[in-house]
Amino acid sequence: MRILLSLIAIVVAAAAIAAWVIRGPGPLAFAGGETVALADYHGANPTGVPASLAKASLVERGAYLTRAADCMACHTRPGGKDFAGGLAFKLPFGVLYSTNITPDKETGIGNYSDAEFVAAVHRGIRRDGARLYPAMPYVSYTYMTDEDALAIKAYLFSLPPVHAPAPANTLSFPFDQRWAMTVWSAVFNRDTRFTPDPSKSPEWNRGAYLAEALAHCGECHTPRNLGFALDNRRKFAGALTAGWRAFNITSDKATGVGGWSDADLASYLASGHADGHGTASGPMGEAVDRSFSQLTADDIKSVVAYLRTVPAIASPDLAATPAPPAPSSHKDGGGKDNARGKLVFEGGCVSCHGWSGESAVSPLATLTGAAAVNDPSGTNVAQIVLSGTTRSTPGGALSMPAFGQALSDDEIAAVANYVTARFGAKGASLTAADVADLRKQVSD
Repeated sequence: MRILLSLIAIVVAAAAIAAWVIRGPGPLAFAGGETVALADYHGANPTGVPASLAKASLVERGAYLTRAADCMACHTRPGGKDFAGGLAFKLPFGVLYSTNITPDKETGIGNYSDAEFVAAVHRGIRRDGARLYPAMPYVSYTYMTDEDALAIKAYLFSLPPVHAPAPANTLSFPFDQRWAMTVWSAVFNRDTRFTPDPSKSPEWNRGAYLAEALAHCGECHTPRNLGFALDNRRKFAGALTAGWRAFNITSDKATGVGGWSDADLASYLASGHADGHGTASGPMGEAVDRSFSQLTADDIKSVVAYLRTVPAIASPDLAATPAPPAPSSHKDGGGKDNARGKLVFEGGCVSCHGWSGESAVSPLATLTGAAAVNDPSGTNVAQIVLSGTTRSTPGGALSMPAFGQALSDDEIAAVANYVTARFGAKGASLTAADVADLRKQVSD
């Protein structure tokens, strides 16, 4: 019995150590400063809404925070009603559907009490006690204050109820076992509220709260660990999310955003475009449209200030220097050996993007310097061809049609390879099978 108990103790200790190692540091551990409880912080309150909305009603404050938390992006399916759910997340182990968060009492959250709503936001626990899957980013929302969570609830409850049952998930075993999320959450959800760092500026603290507790930037831009949780040892180093590449947004000057000016970063967040760096598409385009573009200029500035301090991590597969403009003649430049890709580009792309990559139609269509074309995986180029993109900024507009139905997988692979070879630092080598796989990963 003593030997058995000793073995059990060893196994438990080993499991605890393994969980601690896999869990890794928290999202703000890199800052290194001593934090204090929010009530003991003497600077400007970094939580809540900006000062311009301090006297707004609870519902108005909740509307701003809901946009900052980007709730609509996941809880609204294409063609569906706002916040009524039904968006399909295509995962390697099945399909997960977002839920209805309108105040409908049968299919939405209309029966949630304040305490039940906060439990869902902070701990991923539904009203019936079942666990939410971490597609709902409660491991980030856990840093949100109760006050802000309840302001969001007040806004959602002010909306018209929509009767919209969520489709049944089609997750394979053992991923369909919700009870397992109890263990997952115990390891990976810290269940703690944001605590400011007095050694940092009020702007930094505001940016940290916006980026971590609300906008949950790490959910897309931070790689996952063995437990499919965020690996904050490589915070913001970039990851593949929903079939799109979320690029490195650390302070690395070569492959992150360390070489961007503050104005470029602010422009990209607020409008989805920065000259010389590209135009947001896919999930980042949605985040701009539905979230960042709705924030005040001061809040955008705070996020930029916070991003500046995230330690630099290089992306070894990305070119340290983006490729210069391509030759203006179709006879010169990269991709010469890719006749099919060149033919597709000439037939459907060159009229907007130009042979040089410097668009005469709109700066938003300029390919030179864009992260997507300088990514030798070609992932986002292929996805943009598949899905198209729409962007509107004070300086112009861009509406690129989706070619996913008009072009075959082989044609899309060919044109993506041609675009990255001609306008990027290194050409991609996508195959038709790669494009078919990308189609499967995109959320419906």
